[in-house]
Amino acid sequence: MDIILIVCGAGASSTFLASRMRAIAASRSLPITVEAVSQYDLDSRLPSASALLVGPHLAPVFDSLVASAAVAHVPAALLEPTVFGPTGAETAFDLASGLIHSGWPTTQPQPEGHPHG
Repeated sequence: MDIILIVCGAGASSTFLASRMRAIAASRSLPITVEAVSQYDLDSRLPSASALLVGPHLAPVFDSLVASAAVAHVPAALLEPTVFGPTGAETAFDLASGLIHSGWPTTQPQPEGHPHG
């Protein structure tokens, strides 16, 4: 089973996004779980993760989060602010799915839908 982690400061907005993304995985019959995690718990959770999505408000520390994810061999991407809106979960889910299946080691901040490593 693949695990997608969503990290944000306190975890409130990522909890709602994770819930919507879990519903998408279920509707697609995919063995994927999505979990919200605080920035402070991230290092202990990365070893079991398949992909890391980083909340847009953490852009200033994105490089250090990517470095932590790289140590655990987990691809990472910075989320666009729009993913926290009503239809953004689909975009976030597809981004994470692409990371899992691409083999990209990490991604730098890119416009929505255009990650690359």
